[in-house]
Amino acid sequence: MNWRGLVTFAVVCGMLLVGAPVGAAPPDDIRERLAAVPGLTVVGERPTEPGFRLFDLTFTQPDDHRHPEAGQFQQRLTLLHRDLDRPTVLYTSGYELPGRTARTEPTRLVDGNQVDLEHRFFTPSRPEPADWDDLDIWQAATDQHRVIAALKSVYQREWLTTGASKGGMTAVYHRRFYPDDVAGTVAYVAPNDVDNDRDSYDEFLASVGTDPACRGALLAVQREALVRRDEMVAKFRAYADAEGLTFDRIIGDIDRGLEMVVLDAPFAFWQYRGQQDCGKVPATTASTDEIYAFFDETVQFSFYTDQGIEPYAPYYFQAGTQLGWPAVSDEPLADLLHHRELSQPRNLVSRDIPMRFEPGVMRQIDAWVRSRGAELMFVNGERDPWSAEPFELGRGTADSYSYLVPGGNHGAKIEGLPDQQRVEAEAAVRRWAGVQAPARVLTPLDAEPAMQRPI
Repeated sequence: MNWRGLVTFAVVCGMLLVGAPVGAAPPDDIRERLAAVPGLTVVGERPTEPGFRLFDLTFTQPDDHRHPEAGQFQQRLTLLHRDLDRPTVLYTSGYELPGRTARTEPTRLVDGNQVDLEHRFFTPSRPEPADWDDLDIWQAATDQHRVIAALKSVYQREWLTTGASKGGMTAVYHRRFYPDDVAGTVAYVAPNDVDNDRDSYDEFLASVGTDPACRGALLAVQREALVRRDEMVAKFRAYADAEGLTFDRIIGDIDRGLEMVVLDAPFAFWQYRGQQDCGKVPATTASTDEIYAFFDETVQFSFYTDQGIEPYAPYYFQAGTQLGWPAVSDEPLADLLHHRELSQPRNLVSRDIPMRFEPGVMRQIDAWVRSRGAELMFVNGERDPWSAEPFELGRGTADSYSYLVPGGNHGAKIEGLPDQQRVEAEAAVRRWAGVQAPARVLTPLDAEPAMQRPI
């Protein structure tokens, strides 16, 4: 820098400092504002689409919110910054952070900022050492509460929460414990297992779709896969060996893994595929290669291995302690099975982690939704098995909505509703967020990532 440049630089710096407190961040520097939030760490910033900034962050959380002195862990989150004058949507999948940041439907509807929050105990957002008693719906709700409270110092417009499947459940649980944190919640395809001993899933699967022949074909190919057990296991073994996948730590053995895949097929078929794929269900005369490929496409053999299940241990732990799980009967296959009741969460969590189910936890959530819930929106899919037991509004529920997307599966969205309902739902979301319908902004960020397993 030459002498004249140095003088100019000094003059400009002096002008910037006049009237500004020492150490204050420039008003347009969002990164510095974030760095000043207590407990929040800016890990880095990634390139993204024009008009947005994308930050990787961590937030310091107590291992146990009831005993904050006992230890802390770093919870991961990302922030897709749009504008300080726009509303903010907090999204959680209920699992780990998505591999790719994308704008959720509510974020697009309000053209807002978006915070993606990783659920506690999904690595690396896990205390070390991990006390699994600290993984419950109240602890996770309190994580969300603290993150929202901290970021409201920067993003002061209205806040919404959203999530799909377990993420939708998580968003509702947060509102149950902290109803005033946000202006509204949009929960997509969120199951509500009020009584774990009474399930509606068998009844749903017995009538889903428009063609009984499709349901019959699914059962027939399940049975055929078990009849060809030796051939199917051999193909599964060759794949597992090639990929370095194992079965001894959690699944038990490859035979159990095969049965889990086969048992899961009808549920997964309607969850992620649907009526349009009924013609792709193999006949019982199809080759073993064709039958194996169908189950792999529908369920994925890699999922029912130690490496496939282990990342989802926090979900199965929650299902087996508070959330409940779908008990789908294996009776139609009983004569061909070597193992029974494989889908119980206790079979999918390492035995060194103790589990005890707490009946009544979901009934308390359900009662709150029906009697005191407000600014809630539930969007379910007509042919999604998880929608067999939905949240339902009650006489005490205020300013809330429940929709069923015709023909929808586990990817049901507001945009799939009939026009009148879609317009009503979009208007409610924007009203909660305090915005008019923004100019439509289409970006590559609007392509949402595929939903995570298992729900």
